[in-house]
Amino acid sequence: MSGIDESLKFKPLRIAVLTISDTRTLEDDTSGNILCERVKAAGHTLAKRKIIIDEIEKIRAGAKALIEDENIDVIISTGGTGLTGRDVTPEAIRPLFEREIEGFSVIFHQVSFQTVGLSTLASRACAGVAKGTILFALPGSNGAVKDGWDRVIGDILDSRHRPCNLVELMPRLMEK
Repeated sequence: MSGIDESLKFKPLRIAVLTISDTRTLEDDTSGNILCERVKAAGHTLAKRKIIIDEIEKIRAGAKALIEDENIDVIISTGGTGLTGRDVTPEAIRPLFEREIEGFSVIFHQVSFQTVGLSTLASRACAGVAKGTILFALPGSNGAVKDGWDRVIGDILDSRHRPCNLVELMPRLMEK
């Protein structure tokens, strides 16, 4: 059966939250705040939080710096996954992926469809692995962040989730 096995020990991860926006600040970054609150409430460590403007080079450089940081296991970004010209998060981070987690996008859209219907088609949420770090790119809306964390990411980053989870794979992500 799928779900959290409370008899197992929880292993906290070090998670960075990265907001992609031309206009948000730490004071009004509601989707970033939601993510930070949920990361901490789940028992993980909020390792870093940054806001980066919607430019491919700046997003990629910011993500690369977090990937290189040995004190970060997971990066979750919010924003920049839409279809407009300024939405460039997937273009910025996909080249960093050694492996894309294709199933994340599929499951995210299934969950999102239940909340926003066909509007989910306007999102290019994605996930992948780079140098042993797991990256998730979520849309910037509060609803998308809640759906993404509450119904997908929160469970798959819980070491007690069965039959499997991403935490147990982390020690092997750098295998050749």
